[in-house]
Amino acid sequence: MRGDLVRKLLARVLATGLAVLAFLVVALTGATGWGLGLAVAALAAVAWERRVRPGADNAAETVLVAAAVLVGYARRLDAGFDPALAATALVLLGLVLLVNPLRDAGGLELRAANLPVRSWTPLVAARLGDALSVLLALLALAAAASLPAGVALAAAALAAAGAGAVGLDLARRRFRPGSGGSPVSRALRRHQPEFLLYFSAPPGSEYQVTMWLPYLERIGRPFLVMLREPEFLSTVAAATTAPVVYCPTLRAMDEALVPSLRVAFYVNHGAKNSHCIRFTQLTHVQLHHGDSDKAPSANPVSAIFDRIFVAGRAAVERYARAGVDIPAEKFVVVGRPQVEAIEVRTRAARRPDPTVLYTPTWTGHHADADYCSLPVAEALLRGLLARGATVILRAHPYTSQNPASARQLGRLTELLAADRSRSGRRHVFGAASRELTLTECVNRSDALVSDVSGVISDYLYSGKPYAVTDMGGEGDRFTGRFPLAGSGYVLRRDMSNVDEVLTALLETDPLASARWATRSRYLGDFPAETYAEAFLEAARRELDRAWNPPAPRAGGGADLPVDPDDATLSPAT
Repeated sequence: MRGDLVRKLLARVLATGLAVLAFLVVALTGATGWGLGLAVAALAAVAWERRVRPGADNAAETVLVAAAVLVGYARRLDAGFDPALAATALVLLGLVLLVNPLRDAGGLELRAANLPVRSWTPLVAARLGDALSVLLALLALAAAASLPAGVALAAAALAAAGAGAVGLDLARRRFRPGSGGSPVSRALRRHQPEFLLYFSAPPGSEYQVTMWLPYLERIGRPFLVMLREPEFLSTVAAATTAPVVYCPTLRAMDEALVPSLRVAFYVNHGAKNSHCIRFTQLTHVQLHHGDSDKAPSANPVSAIFDRIFVAGRAAVERYARAGVDIPAEKFVVVGRPQVEAIEVRTRAARRPDPTVLYTPTWTGHHADADYCSLPVAEALLRGLLARGATVILRAHPYTSQNPASARQLGRLTELLAADRSRSGRRHVFGAASRELTLTECVNRSDALVSDVSGVISDYLYSGKPYAVTDMGGEGDRFTGRFPLAGSGYVLRRDMSNVDEVLTALLETDPLASARWATRSRYLGDFPAETYAEAFLEAARRELDRAWNPPAPRAGGGADLPVDPDDATLSPAT
């Protein structure tokens, strides 16, 4: 997204610019103190760049800063050639050359959480760049204090010894692995997992996993979560007691896929799913992370899975409507267990001060999947406020990645904040809206306004009215493309019918009876008191099935084309 690109460019410019400036000031002027200060600032910029650009190569900047610090040190001591400083320079050069290779080698190691093993070496290898920055900052302070050069050499030698130990251990792991596999793979064999949840997605997508973890735990069988991106490890591990493993390579996957595994669950159509699909001894089940009428919800890539768990018959019809030919026996209607805690309202509640949940989605990866209503939402919110409504504004997690969307959301929050100060109505927005779960937002509200997204089908379970924005300006064709909107009230892109829609949404609700029929088609017809059991029983059937590995897929599965830009299915929130 453009916002990320701006941050990355700014970090790059600051890190490089400050490093060059620090060296020039120390080398070409007499302002040694200022030069050392700039060197420390450059190190801070390098650290920031590593946060916004994981894996950034800062060797050039680090060399410039190290040179500035050493020249400044020599100037401060003013003792001519100093062997200790020369030796320190050689040690620092060695560290600069080693940091990136050791980090890359550590990044290839299998890592785990929620297992009785500790693999410190990969973690230390990933932090060697930060350790070198800290060392250089300390040397800059030592230079400013005119400490003896032996102090600098001792500190550098200590850091070099640590890096050497990390390098030796990584070499041992690679060239002389243990006969029983890595400690992680041995621990997984002892754990005897029967199924795994496989996950690969862009940053900020962990909600796709965490929404399923409570229900996977309720299956009552040992399992593991397999991640392909390291940034999710701590977050996902905190949300479950099951083992969570990060597999950076196919070799790491081979270690983690222990013989007891029988089923693999997936929550999106990530490009790296094909890395796990190749294991034909597993039954591969697509769960999705939301049910909506968005185009990605009928992704042809779904055909590579052995089973496709869907919320209701409407999902099966969606694939057929999109021309995606998938055998009927692959589909299993299981409902959407995440809605079980949503309170169902069988009778309309007319209130003079209704609470309305507004859930704008994000702009999508491609223009044809841009259903975001933020550009025109101010007219909607003003209409709601004029009717005395309290608004819960819950934007999609990806909204901040688009600068234009972030600005539009900012204007809406300012509007709600001003009304809250003026009227005293307790609008919910910003961080407060993220502290609530989607279920809590649904239960607090009397009606929903949403873009085309999975939120609508979740809200449908409540029986309460909803409106859908037609951001493509499709008019009469809109409900044909997005049938779920047929049981809601459609807002035109120009908001010319906002008063008419709000009257139907908050007062007359003529589509109340139609929603119940739609609810059954989209969410299944399961008893409310045991709603989640449909999914749990279907999952157990896959695990208890007489074990005959699925027949190999045409082309081996892993060779099927997958669009790398289609990293996720339509987001659920």
